[in-house]
Amino acid sequence: MKTFLLSTCIVGTLAIAPLMAADDNHKGHDHDKRFTEAATVFTEIMGADDKGIPQDLLEKANCVAIVPGLKRAGFIIGGQYGKGVLTCRSAGGWTAPSTIRVEGGSIGLQIGAGETDLILVVMNERGKEKLLQDKFTVGGDASVMGGPVGRTAKAATDAQMHAEILAYSRARGVFAGISLEGSTLRPDTDDNADVYGRKISQSEILSGKVQPTAAARPLLTVLGKYSPHETH
Repeated sequence: MKTFLLSTCIVGTLAIAPLMAADDNHKGHDHDKRFTEAATVFTEIMGADDKGIPQDLLEKANCVAIVPGLKRAGFIIGGQYGKGVLTCRSAGGWTAPSTIRVEGGSIGLQIGAGETDLILVVMNERGKEKLLQDKFTVGGDASVMGGPVGRTAKAATDAQMHAEILAYSRARGVFAGISLEGSTLRPDTDDNADVYGRKISQSEILSGKVQPTAAARPLLTVLGKYSPHETH
């Protein structure tokens, strides 16, 4: 059993290693593009006919993470890798976004490869505190469930309403399930330093005291459109 688990970890790592290498090789200064793509993904998902994220859930959310084009690869042993942004609610509205990475995978029916847009909606302070750790593990550090879709959250189950984090994924324009178990989410410290011109912690960025860049403002504007409440 130990040998099998070790082998699956190695294969899972090999599945996402080419994805990570390709991304880093084309890193450059792609931060503006990341913010723009995050705004586009969120706008498109919220504009889907009766299939967007319920607005009343967003109005209660503490944080929102958006990962455009999360890359998936693997056969039986899944792997995924993506770069996105994370912003949290403060007294002055949505904070300047922190750049983040999602890495890892899970054992399960993960046949094929492709890209999925991912949104994580953090529903309470406990979920926020866990997500802001240096390294957050899905399924290990907080409860993550697939979120309800529609104009309102009336169709949400009791479990969904009490989940710390709700996950939404979209592939080829259609909402689809995705296994995130065992994946990790962490701040992209090098990219954050490039964005804000100095070494800066994720907690400082999300404190509400850091000014967002011009490229991030469209994202914050569209978040404010669908979640206008400044405080809970």
